[in-house]
Amino acid sequence: MQYKFDYLVFIGRFQPFHLAHMQTIKIALNNSQHIILALGSAQSERNIKNPFSALEREQMVLSNFSEADQKRIHFVHVIDVYNDVKWVKLVKSLVAERVTSDDKVGLIGHFKDDSSYYLALFPEWEMLKLESLVGSMSATPLREAYYRGEIMESALPLGTTDFLRAFQQTVLYTQLKTKFEQQDFSNI
Repeated sequence: MQYKFDYLVFIGRFQPFHLAHMQTIKIALNNSQHIILALGSAQSERNIKNPFSALEREQMVLSNFSEADQKRIHFVHVIDVYNDVKWVKLVKSLVAERVTSDDKVGLIGHFKDDSSYYLALFPEWEMLKLESLVGSMSATPLREAYYRGEIMESALPLGTTDFLRAFQQTVLYTQLKTKFEQQDFSNI
């Protein structure tokens, strides 16, 4: 099969990984030999906005794909640096460790709102711009429901649902749920 790209970069926090994320990866796999998921907020401390570690998110993502597709999905861990220039440099350097100078690298994403401005910060990567995806939603309401004890299965692939059920049985979930219950909802 002839692909348009050698690598497509998909940037996100995936907290949690939901159906719109999965649909984006499937589109990427149809257009690229490989995909690199740049997992944002990859620092080690957990909080109610970022409850899952980068390795847990890798597990969550991969559990939803065939073994053949899993071999085409790669990850880089991007910590928060709160400076666009430094952040872009970090993302580019992490991607550069995975690709060669001969590889055609692109960026896949959807300009859903003002928070998607970062997609324009990589002009050297051709953009595979997606329109609004069916059932597309923010992960924020999924997390809020999760902290209330609900798993919104209609918005999640099976592997994510299984992961979230197992995570609910951990002390970490109980601690995060307690923090959520004590927070102002505008902070999540």
